[in-house]
Amino acid sequence: MPQIPQTLHELTVGQLSARSGAAVSALHFYEAKGLISSRRTSGNQRRYTRDALRRVAFIRAAQRVGIPLATIRDALAELPEERTPNRDDWARLSVAWRSELDDRIARLGRLRDHLTDCIGCGCLSLENCVLSNPDDISGRQISGSRLMPEHP
Repeated sequence: MPQIPQTLHELTVGQLSARSGAAVSALHFYEAKGLISSRRTSGNQRRYTRDALRRVAFIRAAQRVGIPLATIRDALAELPEERTPNRDDWARLSVAWRSELDDRIARLGRLRDHLTDCIGCGCLSLENCVLSNPDDISGRQISGSRLMPEHP
């Protein structure tokens, strides 16, 4: 049975960009962060296997729902080498990411509901700042300006 040449199974960075909808610079960034990989030709051009299309789709879908790239990279690292994420992988990971997303949605809801109460000065010790300093807890601990913590 004749073998299909490896070059027919590979995509250039431009082809991967056109097929995936991701900018070439984004693909280079994903590769630098270890999310996708390529081989180099003798002319030092990148060549991606076709499974990179699914990996890029997976990355972009996860980014759209707010999953950080570091979390996506960790998830992809759990997969066996060279295997692309499939429907079961997405289902498993989306369940794991659900609580993180629910927490983010709740924080954004609080921000939306109290945004007009915040004057944006950054001091976070105002007695009436229900968004970042309920009951002026920060004012009792230290004085002066401080950054809002990621997780209260």
